[in-house]
Amino acid sequence: MAIQIAQDPAADKVLSEDPFALLAGMMLDQQFPMERAFAGPAKVLDRFGTLDPAAIAAADPEVFSELCRRPPAIHRYGGSMATRLQELARAVVEKYDGDVTRLWNEAADGKELLKRVQDLPGFGKQKAQIFVALLAKQLGVRPDGWEQAAGDYALEGYRSVADVVDGSSLQKVREYKQAKKAASKAAAASQ
Repeated sequence: MAIQIAQDPAADKVLSEDPFALLAGMMLDQQFPMERAFAGPAKVLDRFGTLDPAAIAAADPEVFSELCRRPPAIHRYGGSMATRLQELARAVVEKYDGDVTRLWNEAADGKELLKRVQDLPGFGKQKAQIFVALLAKQLGVRPDGWEQAAGDYALEGYRSVADVVDGSSLQKVREYKQAKKAASKAAAASQ
């Protein structure tokens, strides 16, 4: 299945063909529109020439930061995300010899996969659960217990980036998030 999260054919092609791009896009997906976050790896590829984790990890931090901050930046916080992207690349190199697919292909079960993802820079529990759901729903990576590891994000519906397969599903995810945010504000206001 071709990934369509960025809603840009070239950026989605990068996400579909390069597993590190998908991981990097997920890491960038915070405080920024999701389709723009997932377009970030394609910008890095265009400017840096590769998404090889070893090359990114070894890049001069100043040079790498500049290329990530250059308009259009890879993120609202291009400089700090450049640092985090290099940390993520270093972790993939150190733990998985630069082969990001080992992150999920060598996980014994969903619980171990969730822990492996949570151990990466820029991934808390919720983001790790979403990534586990994304792997399962978009790439068919479904180790035993992945549903439990992904929690509510494993459910059918439009809860997160894991459920985005086209423009319509992107809009439904946005509506779900807006409704959740409004409910949370209403609950806080009533207390």
